[in-house]
Amino acid sequence: MTSPCLPAGDPTLRRRIEPWEFEAFFDPRELRKEACLLYEIKWGTSHKIWRNSGKNTTKHVEVNFIEKFASERHLRSSISCSVIWFMSWSPCWECCRAIREFLRQQPSVTLVIYVARLYHHMDQQNRQGLRDLVSSGVIIQIMRAPEHDHCWRNFVNYPPGKDVHWPRYLPLWMELYALELHCIILGFRDQASAAAGGQPDLQRPSSPPQRAVPPEIFCTIFNLSVFRQDILSAKCILTTLCVCFISLPRFTTNFFYFKQEEAREEYLEC
Repeated sequence: MTSPCLPAGDPTLRRRIEPWEFEAFFDPRELRKEACLLYEIKWGTSHKIWRNSGKNTTKHVEVNFIEKFASERHLRSSISCSVIWFMSWSPCWECCRAIREFLRQQPSVTLVIYVARLYHHMDQQNRQGLRDLVSSGVIIQIMRAPEHDHCWRNFVNYPPGKDVHWPRYLPLWMELYALELHCIILGFRDQASAAAGGQPDLQRPSSPPQRAVPPEIFCTIFNLSVFRQDILSAKCILTTLCVCFISLPRFTTNFFYFKQEEAREEYLEC
């Protein structure tokens, strides 16, 4: 059944995914193996936006997009092209390398990436791959409520009268992923790993990196603790960060590792 906002003749209808697919792929609490990519392309000064979606085949969604884009489009350097990706998982290091090569060959293309989850974020190659993307000019951010709403309205064949995305995900997951991504880009955990002899030891305290703690990190953690109505916890966390900033990446790493193991055990029991 078609939504009143999506008339039967809507040319984008065939490129939309179903609501259950969106929930399965983009819920930050889920650890779905397959990946989904929703993307927008805008050419030059045109206000028209071309939208489509893609999923893993025998290749990752990023490689599928690059090959499809290269085979169908022949860009002139004088025409700019802005691309926005909404991804269920962040790119792996191999895809990061492919993206950088694609952008090197297409200098008129700019890329912004929003991700719902971080893919194997403890892997040092994946972490370095994300940093290399940022260094090459790619903007990478965690999907928040506005991005979920945008994707729901523009990429999902939502039911009649359900143009507002619901249920909304708790901000805690998004904030934790955002904190971990911030640590990856700034290289905090990797510095601690190098100081410990090249291998991260989450049980042994190491010397904190000589770097200032970004103010937004303090504000985010404080707001999260207040959201849980735990002012004392907020003060304790902030005090700990003042003494040793390495506690933040260690906390996020252990948290995500625990949730992944928990999900794996639930899967094996099914």
